Parts: sequence; C-alpha cells; structure tokens
Amino acid sequence: MTAFWAQAAPGWVRHAERTDTVGRPLGAAAIERLGPAPGRVVDVGCGCGGTTAELAAVGVDVSPEMIAAARRRFPHLEFVCADVETLDEIPGAPFDAAYSRNALMLLADPVAGCTAIRRSLRPGAPLAAMVFRDMAANPWLPAALLGAAPHVGALPPLPVGDEPGPFAWAEPGRARRILAAAGFDGIEVEPVDVVLESPDEPGTVAEWLIELGPAGAAYRAAPPEAQAAARDGAARLLARYRGPGPGHRLPAGLWLVTARAR
Repeated sequence: MTAFWAQAAPGWVRHAERTDTVGRPLGAAAIERLGPAPGRVVDVGCGCGGTTAELAAVGVDVSPEMIAAARRRFPHLEFVCADVETLDEIPGAPFDAAYSRNALMLLADPVAGCTAIRRSLRPGAPLAAMVFRDMAANPWLPAALLGAAPHVGALPPLPVGDEPGPFAWAEPGRARRILAAAGFDGIEVEPVDVVLESPDEPGTVAEWLIELGPAGAAYRAAPPEAQAAARDGAARLLARYRGPGPGHRLPAGLWLVTARAR
C-alpha cells in the first residue's frame, strides 16, 4: 500500500482543492456525529489535510507527498507521516476522538490499524468513520476506471474480496468484527446516501476521478493523446450523471461507522 500511495499521491495533491470541496459530503456525516468541540481529534488517513483543517485535528497519513502538501496548505496544524498498521499508538496520543474519511477500507491489516487507533484514544472516546458500501451504490467509481483503462498503460491488480480497496468494508458485519477485535465497543454501522455535485465540464471531472483512482499513475505517464482518449472514455461512461445544467451529480452510498474505545 505504501508503494501504491507513492504512485497515487501526485493526483491527490493536484486535485486537493476539488476533492475538499466536491468530496466533502463523503465525510460530513462522521463530522456531524462527532459533534462540536470533542477535544483533541486525530484524522486517520488525512490525505492533503482538508478534513483535518475542518476538524482542527492532528492529521495522520502514510503518504509523505500528501503530508507535505497538507503542511503547505495548513501550516498551523500538526501532521504526522506514519502507517497506523505499524504503530503501537499514534504520536501525540491520547486523543479525545478519532475520525476517518474513506481510509479504513484501505488498510492491509485493518485489525492492526484499528488497534493502534484504539490505543491512541482515551477510554470511552469515540471513533467516527466513513467507508464506501458496495460498487452498486457507487457506480461512478468503476465507470471512471473502465472508461480510462483501454487508453493507458498497465494498471495495478484490482482488489478482490477483503483486499484493501474502496469496497473492502462493503459488508457491514466485517466492520463490526474488525472493530471488536481491535478493542472497540458500541459499534454501529449505518447507511448514508449522499450526492457529490461537481460543477466542472466533463473532461475535468473525468480527469479528477481518473487521477484519484488506480489508473492515475498510468494516466500521468501516458502521452497527451492517450490522456485525451482516457478522459473522453471516462466522460462517456460518466455522462449518465450529468444534470440538466452544467456539471455532474455523483451518487455515493456509504457506511457511517461509529464505536467507542474500551
């Protein structure tokens, strides 16, 4: 996963502002569940720091490139470059709450990663996290990949089953089992449906989604004509999500996962 994020990070850094704005609904329910002023919060899988800034939290991410971008964007906040799967606890612990937006499903050893999160929390402190449900609830994610794939170079193997990836926590019982094994109580998994509203023209939306996904590295390495074909291919498959006016409306189905540290 460290190698994957080294290749993926340039796209996330390039599109950080759009991801913060358009992607905000993906994490909003977890932020609302934590409520106002929960104390010191740790943002696990903070990426380029947008959610960390919204929460005034401490951000943690495995990608040095994204942590560097987060520090440039929000120099008044604290960011830690670390893999939670390898830590006993997160530097700066104990925290009063933990938050994560679409990151726990990407852990190769989710029990180890969630155990480190739990050890970093005060007893009884809450965890609020968002993860994607299944592919059927998020059809635009594979659409961007399938539209671009024929026009760029070889892609990394796509995850299957419980392998780390966007749909690794699609089955809600898995979230409960992982968090229970990691030492959390009061585990709840609730469905949340949101819409991402992107006002940009089709090629821009297509490029944003390509660069954030598994085709991003191959897309950036491709010649300009192949990149243009990839954007066109993704835009065709994303056309069903265009509104009557400009822009796209992308439906997203998520789980809001909450628990408390023992």
